[in-house]
Amino acid sequence: MILDWNDAYANAPHIQDGAEYPARFAAAAEAFRADLPTRAAEYDLAYGPDPRHRFDLFYPEGPSRGLAVFVHGGFWQAFDKSAWSHLAAGARARGWTVALPSYRLAPQVTIPEITLDVAAAITAAAARINGPICLAGHSAGGHLVSRMTSHTSPLTADVTSRLRHVLSISGLHDLRPLMNTAMNRNLALTETTAGDESPALLRPLPQTRLTEWVGAAERPEFCRQNALLPNIWRGLGADTREISTADLHHFNICDGLCDPAHPMAAAFVGEDDWNG
Repeated sequence: MILDWNDAYANAPHIQDGAEYPARFAAAAEAFRADLPTRAAEYDLAYGPDPRHRFDLFYPEGPSRGLAVFVHGGFWQAFDKSAWSHLAAGARARGWTVALPSYRLAPQVTIPEITLDVAAAITAAAARINGPICLAGHSAGGHLVSRMTSHTSPLTADVTSRLRHVLSISGLHDLRPLMNTAMNRNLALTETTAGDESPALLRPLPQTRLTEWVGAAERPEFCRQNALLPNIWRGLGADTREISTADLHHFNICDGLCDPAHPMAAAFVGEDDWNG
């Protein structure tokens, strides 16, 4: 039985030097952008009227093989695209155009509105880049990309028909437990919105291919949430798998996206060996 829900979803207090990671992320992202050739990226492309309705595009050196979109986490309340640019490195090196969107944050907006923001960003990027679309997201971002391939996806049929693979890294797929946390003062989840926005309570779109990836050293709730969605969606006809990597925690689990040879970078763009 979980008695302290705030602690169950707290990451930084349980990770050595946990409070230092946001600055590390930002520095790595800035260094990645600084090393790119001039024409290798476009920044702050608008997909809506709000200042946070912006996305960056990182182009491969040769012809693009498709669009890979990474959606950041932060419990729907923190961060923007600028802290995660380096996570585009692996997919870009594998020949994919990588989009990183920002989105509006709670409490300015609700999670249903954030879901619509992410769908709008993916749609705008998809209008610029041809080919298959692969999605990845971390933590709250894992929730958001999983929502895109649920039966109530806000994406159009034209866009969902291009979805090749979804990678949810340490994703949150049943939002009801978060109603027990103090952060719900900002998230404003209700039984209705938590149900409507929980991929684990929704059906997958036909032909969904989903990978759930977590660090084995993460909080037990993140490990449970990671196993939850593939278990349920497999029973509903989706092609799913779950992966747990020893010793990695919530703040370093995404590092594999930086290395084009890493299995996680291959999984991002659906190019790894699939045994779902």
